[in-house]
Amino acid sequence: MALNHPILEQSFAVIDREMGDHALSPDEYAIVRRVIHSTADFEFKDLVYCSPGAILGAIAALRQQVPIVVDVNMVKYGIASLVAKTFQNPIWVAVDEASEAEPGKTRTETGMIRCWEQAPQAMFVVGNAPTALLALCDRMAQSTMSPALVVAAPVGFISVLESKAAIAQLAVPQIRIEGRKGGSPAASAIVNALLVLASQS
Repeated sequence: MALNHPILEQSFAVIDREMGDHALSPDEYAIVRRVIHSTADFEFKDLVYCSPGAILGAIAALRQQVPIVVDVNMVKYGIASLVAKTFQNPIWVAVDEASEAEPGKTRTETGMIRCWEQAPQAMFVVGNAPTALLALCDRMAQSTMSPALVVAAPVGFISVLESKAAIAQLAVPQIRIEGRKGGSPAASAIVNALLVLASQS
C-alpha cells in the first residue's frame, strides 16, 4: 500500500534537489525531509536532533501500537490518517484529557501529566504547548520509566527555549527541534515520517 500521495513524492523530489549535501542518515533524512515539506523551510535541516537509537525505538513502539499522546488536536488531525492506515495506535489528546486546569497549570499541562500517569511508556508529541513539555520533563526527571519517544517541537517565544533545554538534559529517546521553531505541522510530520519508516522496514 502506497502511503505517500504522488504529489507528496513530487515535492520530495524537489526537496532532494534543493537539499544538496548533508550528513544525515537515511532515516534522519526521511524525518527532516517531511518536516521541510510541511513547512517549506530548509532551516529545519540544521534544527532537527534525533538522540541515538530514538528512531529505531520509535519504530518498534509504533509497531507495538503504543499510545501516541499529543498536546493539541492540531497534531492529532495531522497524524490521524496515517495512523489509521498503518498501526491504529490510540491517539490521546492531552488538552482533552483535562476538563479543567489544575491550579497554576494550563489544561494542556494538566492533561499531559494525566496521560503520563496512565501510560509513561507512550510516545509523547508536543507541537504547540511548551508548558506541557516542561510538565512532562518534570515527571520524567522523577521517574525510572522511559517513554517510547518524546517529540519536542513547541513553537513560539515564551518558555519554548526553556522547555527544549529541559528535555535536552534528560536521557530519554527524543526527536527535538532546536530553537524557537516547531509547531503542530512539524510535529505531525515527524510522527508521519516515523509511521512510514515503520511500515517500510
